[in-house]
Order: sequence, then structure tokens, then C-alpha cells
Amino acid sequence: MEEVTAGYKLVAEFFNHSLFAIFGGIGSILVVLGFAYKVISIFFGVMPLAIRLGYGLWKRKIAVISDAENFAKLSHALKSSKLFNEKNIAHVPLSTLESLSVANLYLVDWDTAGGSIEEIFQRRASSQIPIVIVARPASIPHDVMNSIANRPNTVVVNFLGRLLNDVLTSLMTTSYDAK
Repeated sequence: MEEVTAGYKLVAEFFNHSLFAIFGGIGSILVVLGFAYKVISIFFGVMPLAIRLGYGLWKRKIAVISDAENFAKLSHALKSSKLFNEKNIAHVPLSTLESLSVANLYLVDWDTAGGSIEEIFQRRASSQIPIVIVARPASIPHDVMNSIANRPNTVVVNFLGRLLNDVLTSLMTTSYDAK
């Protein structure tokens, strides 16, 4: 038993040397500085991006082209996420398509506005404005679907569960002008 205790003392005396204390202190300082650098890098790198994205989504205007019943359903899906400002979600009946110029995204109910889809594409101020079309599965004729597929920043959504994801992705991938 005394040999074991003597061995521990020998090891303790060896590592108690001032050289190990110096290297241990330097190592500890480097670890703390490295951790602080990572925290600062994340804060200044990721946080501004997240804040700009959040404000960008919050300020974007969404025009819902539908009848009153479908507008209530579609706007509820957007408002319940709390990602979008409620006052920036506007109902645009087919009779007032000229007011589309102020929107950043067009959300089109196919059952209501399917017959006016070409006019909606023509009224789009730029191909950078995304159009998300909400349609029941197989409700869009094949030739019209081919035409839609060849348009930039256009998405067809068949399920309400995917609506929020496609709206969010469309807004994130299109540019916006900060004011």
C-alpha cells in the first residue's frame, strides 16, 4: 500500500512542476478565448441574418386572390403561423386585380381564379414576385400546368399543410428591397 501512495506522490510531484502549470494556464486561456470567439462569431454572423430574414418576412405583403370563403381559410393558415403581419395579408377579389402591384407574393386560389391565371401572370410587376397557386390535386389541366411549370418563381400547392412551407420558401428565395 505504501508503494502505491509513494507512486502517487511521485506522479503528483512530477506534474506539480511549474512548466505544467504554465502550459495548463496557457491551454485554459486558449480554450476560453476560442469559446468566446465562437460565441461572438455566431452572434455577429448568424443573428443579423436571422433578424433581416425575420423583418423581411414580417414586412412582405401577400395578396390572396380568391373568394371570401377561401380567403378566410388561406389567411388563417398564414396568420396562425405568426410569421407574417396580419395587416400585410390582403384579400384581392378577381374584380380588383389591378391592386396586385403592391404585393410581394401572390397566393392564388385555383378554384376561384384559375380562369384568370394568365391575367395574374401579366399583372405581375416582375418575375421576381412569386406566385403560389393553391389547387386540389389534378384540378389544373395538363396544358395549363405545363405553362405554369415554365414560369419562374411559381409554385403549385396541392395540400394546405404544404402551403406555409412553400410561401416561406418563395419569400426567402426572392429578393426584396430594404427601405
